[in-house]
Amino acid sequence: MSRITRRYLPPKDRLPDSLSPILRKIYAARGVIEDHHLHITLSDLLRPELLRGMDCAVSLLSEALQKNLRVLIVADFDADGATACAVAVRALKAMGAKHVEYLIPNRILHGYGLTPAIVEIAAKKSPDLLITVDNGISSIAEVAMAQSLGMKVLITDHHVPGQIEPPADAIVNPNGLGDSFQSKSLAGVGVIFYVMLALRAHLRGQNWFGVNRPEPNLGMLLDLVALGTVADVVPLDQNNRILVQHGLKQMRSGKSCPGIAALARVSRCSTNDIDSADLGFRIGPRLNAAGRIDDMSIGVQCLLSDNPEEALFLAEKLDHLNDQRKAIEIEMKDQAIEILDKIQIGSDLPWGIVLSEEDWHPGVIGILASRLKDRFHRPVVAFAPGREQGEQDLRGSVRSVSGFHARDALAAIATKYPSMILRFGGHAAAAGLTIEKNNLDLFSKEFDIEARRKLTAEDLQEEILSDGPLEPEDFALSLVEQIKGAGPFGHGFPEPLFDNVFQCVEKRVLREHHLKLILSTNGSNRIKAIAFGQAKETWVVPGSMLRAAYRLSCNEYNGKKTLQVRIEFLENVDSK
Repeated sequence: MSRITRRYLPPKDRLPDSLSPILRKIYAARGVIEDHHLHITLSDLLRPELLRGMDCAVSLLSEALQKNLRVLIVADFDADGATACAVAVRALKAMGAKHVEYLIPNRILHGYGLTPAIVEIAAKKSPDLLITVDNGISSIAEVAMAQSLGMKVLITDHHVPGQIEPPADAIVNPNGLGDSFQSKSLAGVGVIFYVMLALRAHLRGQNWFGVNRPEPNLGMLLDLVALGTVADVVPLDQNNRILVQHGLKQMRSGKSCPGIAALARVSRCSTNDIDSADLGFRIGPRLNAAGRIDDMSIGVQCLLSDNPEEALFLAEKLDHLNDQRKAIEIEMKDQAIEILDKIQIGSDLPWGIVLSEEDWHPGVIGILASRLKDRFHRPVVAFAPGREQGEQDLRGSVRSVSGFHARDALAAIATKYPSMILRFGGHAAAAGLTIEKNNLDLFSKEFDIEARRKLTAEDLQEEILSDGPLEPEDFALSLVEQIKGAGPFGHGFPEPLFDNVFQCVEKRVLREHHLKLILSTNGSNRIKAIAFGQAKETWVVPGSMLRAAYRLSCNEYNGKKTLQVRIEFLENVDSK
């Protein structure tokens, strides 16, 4: 079941009178109620020194540069980790580092983060300083192990720690214990970018830069920061919107790194008007495919390449891996829905869904959990077996709905059954865990209990948040441009969605699946609309009244631009 709900509007705002009433409403509904909240220039970024542990981190890095120490970066195998790794390597080399390497765990062989196996591999490279990006905050024993092998350890992460933090030489994490940094939504790539900003400022004060070692423009890395931030689906608060906006600006001006330019090309994105949706739904998935299906080192190589031909070759490999990922995902999703349909025949679905199949791919279970969460609107855990011979562990990915904190739910279960969950970590909306196979039934029961404890029946209904209706005169390309200029949009700062009651004037079915409609709000205006995948709604006929939740878009054909309404949700007004 789905329902349209109007977004909450604060009773007062202090936004400029020059804003159009529609933009004013859009901003206010997203918590932008002060004039200074509209400021998304680089000078409005929060200062790096406000992050706890930054002085210690800069000291370690400065020493590494000055003494030509060996630096090894251990990154996560997703798009956030890959872009964070690329930012660290590019920035450190630009500031004079001579010995910088990186190590990306294999999702299937090693699992997530700084594991004992990864520490052992790292030790063979004899680094003086080990830097984690987008991981490490839960690796207590592993950090101690690395230190016992002669490495200093700098953790840069954004995940929520447990009750204690690792004994690292320095930790920079906006969500770390006791950290008061105002933007808790930085992605891993945002954290390491902040560290590099602080390091450059420190080196500038030490007169490190000169004719033979020019000071780098770290703003040139913002394309990587924007991609990792959007792909990791962190909330776009004001600080993240600044980072993403200026990264997009760099891409649109043709100044992105060859890897991102190549990924845009194989994704069929026009860099001239690229937006956050392109990063999240087209470029990001292709980069993520490497870590899901093969080895994220391919993705990092693409992002680090300065040769356009090499970057395109690697981007095409990533595009092919993404096609493989799609095929695997479709097969797994079909299996999962068949299982859940059978459950629904005899009883209601669990409030917390847990699924596992022997042949599921561990690199795709996160996407599967997300798709099932969207379809059934309840928290989902998808498990796949570890791929090592004889391994009895199951690796799971959690995707959650509003009102159910994924990581906190795992923590509650782990407290109740200390030996059940071998490892876990994550955020409110997404988390990962490992359990022994023989604990699957008990975990399934406890996860459902936790979901019923935290959620209400109303929470299990999809809530479609609308910015309200538009007047007939608002259906114009000028509003599309106004909305585009109010971005970037993304998680936590969603693209505007409106709702109106329309009369269907004309209808035709497009490619057997989609509805192509002409709608009217007042009997005289005619609005072109497309409803993807809605051909099953046979009640939509000329003359019928319907309520639609929709977005405004620009449709360009043969050089001519026209307004088009993109319908996200339809309901029958006549039947009510």
